[in-house]
Amino acid sequence: MSMIRVLFVCTGNICRSPTAEGVFRRLVEAAGLAAEIDVDSAGTHGFHVGRAPDARAREAAARRGVDISDLRARQVDAYDFEGFDYILTMDEGNLGILLADAPPSAHKRIHPFLDFAPHRTESEVPDPYYGGRDGFDHVLGLVEDAAEGLLAEIRREHHL
Repeated sequence: MSMIRVLFVCTGNICRSPTAEGVFRRLVEAAGLAAEIDVDSAGTHGFHVGRAPDARAREAAARRGVDISDLRARQVDAYDFEGFDYILTMDEGNLGILLADAPPSAHKRIHPFLDFAPHRTESEVPDPYYGGRDGFDHVLGLVEDAAEGLLAEIRREHHL
C-alpha cells in the first residue's frame, strides 16, 4: 500500500493550515499510523513563504500539547494537485482558488476541511489572523473536531 498524503490549505500557511497539520499529525502518530499517512500544509498565497507559524497559533497549539514550531510556510504548487490524496481547504475562498488552479483530475480530492467535522455548526474555519487570542482557540476546536473525523474517514476508506 502506498502512503496516504494529506495537505491542509489556508491563505498564507501561518495560522489555520499549520494548526491543522500539527493537530492531524499528532492524531496520526497517536494512532500509530505515521508510516501510512503523510501530513503537510500550504497556502494559496505566497505572502509568508519560509516563515514559522504565527506566534499566536504556536502558543494556542502548545496550550493543547501540539508543537507546530518546526513548520514553515510554503505556497501550493502544481505538484500538490497530483501528489496528495486529500487536499483540505479552510474556507470557500481557498476552495475556489484551488478548484480554479487544479487540473480537473484533482477536483475529487479537494474538499472543505470542516466537511469532516462530525459536530460542526460552521462550514469554514475562520481566519484568526486579524483577531485576538480567542480566535486561535476557536480555530483549534474546529480543527480538532474535523481532524478526528478525517482520520476516521481515512481509516474506513483505506482499511487502516
